[in-house]
Amino acid sequence: MASSWRRALGNTRSFVGNAMGGLRGGTNLASWVVAGTLAYYLWVKPSRDLKREQEERAALAASDPNRYVEKRKPIPDSQQTGLIYGKKNNVTRNQEE
Repeated sequence: MASSWRRALGNTRSFVGNAMGGLRGGTNLASWVVAGTLAYYLWVKPSRDLKREQEERAALAASDPNRYVEKRKPIPDSQQTGLIYGKKNNVTRNQEE
């Protein structure tokens, strides 16, 4: 009887160890810390920042309905006028000269 639960416990530990990459001890812990840190900075933090920014914009737009809120980013154009918002700023070289 006593050996059956020990065997079950050993099998469970072996399964968990293999599922976590098969590494043991400090190497395993270090690899999980690195993976968790990368996941946080590549997925979690950017999504939280984007959500917070969207909430701030929504709160700003809701506080004053007549206030202008930029909804899209302009395309940078350092060659001609600085910023292009669409087709309205199409100026060819012949028209400038």
